[in-house]
Amino acid sequence: MPIIRPIAALKTRIRIAQGKIAEALDWALARELSVDDDISYLHEFEHMTLARVLIAQEKRGLVDGSIHDAKGLLERLLQAAEEGRRMGSVIEISALQALAHAAQGDIPLALASLERALTLAEPDGYLRVFIEEGKLMQELLLAYVHASFGENITYAQKLMVAFVVPGPSVAYDVRSTNLVEQLTARELEVLQAMAEGFSNHEIAEKFILAEGTVKFYVHAVLEKLGVHNRAKAVIEAKKLKII
Repeated sequence: MPIIRPIAALKTRIRIAQGKIAEALDWALARELSVDDDISYLHEFEHMTLARVLIAQEKRGLVDGSIHDAKGLLERLLQAAEEGRRMGSVIEISALQALAHAAQGDIPLALASLERALTLAEPDGYLRVFIEEGKLMQELLLAYVHASFGENITYAQKLMVAFVVPGPSVAYDVRSTNLVEQLTARELEVLQAMAEGFSNHEIAEKFILAEGTVKFYVHAVLEKLGVHNRAKAVIEAKKLKII
């Protein structure tokens, strides 16, 4: 069986996430990959990785014009994936196109590509294809929600919550482990604001969020604490020494 997802390409994606762009470029050069290569399923994963390298290069000011090359490569990859009815690949490529447009500051085009990826991904509940793209994807999802851009806002909000946000760790009473999931850093901030008596509108202004996004976070907090209103959420959180 051919190796569709080579280990070296997987390692290169990790290096990109770590900001080690020179090492990622070394991989592409060693593999003699080019944006002008013939497109095939066998090398699709590597070419999507190459597109990531090119986007990262220009984002960090290393090479001008590499995102333009990446966008051309992604367009050809997308056409091949669509013809092959590989919907998982179509979703990932569309997400990458969104990131490429966003990196160039073209938010309308970025949101349009993201809308397509979300529409295809939502029925099967894809998560990792978005989460693994990191902070830029998180910011783009937030822009999508704020813009009320399309019909996938609820799904986009779910994806935003799924990101692992660095923040204070939360220690729970052992007795509560079956009832309470770990809250994200943003959910903790919203919960603290609730305890201080802030309304949804005030929380939105405090954290520069859309009010609809705040409502989603409040709902997530209530659900994780197993309560049905804000007052009980605050009481439960204090009992568990979360706040």
